[in-house]
Amino acid sequence: MSLLSSLARASASFQQAAENRAAAKQNAAQAAAKATPAKQETGSDDSVTLTGDAPSSSKNRLSVTSYKQNVGQDHAFVQDTLRHKLAEYNLNPATRIAVEKNESGGFAVKAMMPESTRQQIEKDLDNNKAFREAFNRLSVNEPTVSFVDTALRLNQAYGANNAVLDQMVSENQQFNGLQDLAHRYDSLRRNVGSTTAEAAGQARQYAFSLNARA
Repeated sequence: MSLLSSLARASASFQQAAENRAAAKQNAAQAAAKATPAKQETGSDDSVTLTGDAPSSSKNRLSVTSYKQNVGQDHAFVQDTLRHKLAEYNLNPATRIAVEKNESGGFAVKAMMPESTRQQIEKDLDNNKAFREAFNRLSVNEPTVSFVDTALRLNQAYGANNAVLDQMVSENQQFNGLQDLAHRYDSLRRNVGSTTAEAAGQARQYAFSLNARA
C-alpha cells in the first residue's frame, strides 16, 4: 500500500505540474494578445507627423508656395506686356517704368519717355482687358502673399506670432485659398486702427515696377 500511495502522490504531482504549466502558458498568450493592440496604437503612422507646433498652427494650414505660383503667373503676364510695349514704341528695353491706377480707375504710367508715347501706352493698357484683370488681381494678391510669407518666416525664425495673420487664417482649410486670405487681409487693413494697420503691412497705392533698381 505504501508503494501504491507513493505512486498516486507522484502521479498527482505530475498532473498538477502539467496543469500549472498549461495555465501559465495560457496566461502568457492572453497577456501577449492584450499587449499587441497597444503596441500597434503607439506605433508610428507615416501619414501623420507631429512636431513641436500645435496641429492647428496657422502655418500648417497655409500653402505659401501655391500662393506664390498664382501671383507669379499674373506678375509674369504684366511684366511681359510692359516689355512688349517698350519694344512696340521703340523704347530702350531697360527703361524704368511704373504702372499704377489713377483716381479715375485708369492706368497711370510713370517713365522717362515722350509724353505722347506715355499717354498712348496708358490708353493701350486701359483697353487691354487681360492686362486690367491681371493687374487688379496682382494689386490685391501680391501684398497679401508678401505679408503672409514674411509673417511665417518670422514665426519660424523667432517664434513670433502675428495677430493679423491669426485673424486671417480659417480653421477650415477649405477657406484658406489665396482669394480668401486676400479678402480678409484687405478687410483687416481697412477696419483696424492706423497703428495696427501699419504693423500689418498696410501699403500705399499699389504700383508695378519694371526695370526698377534693387
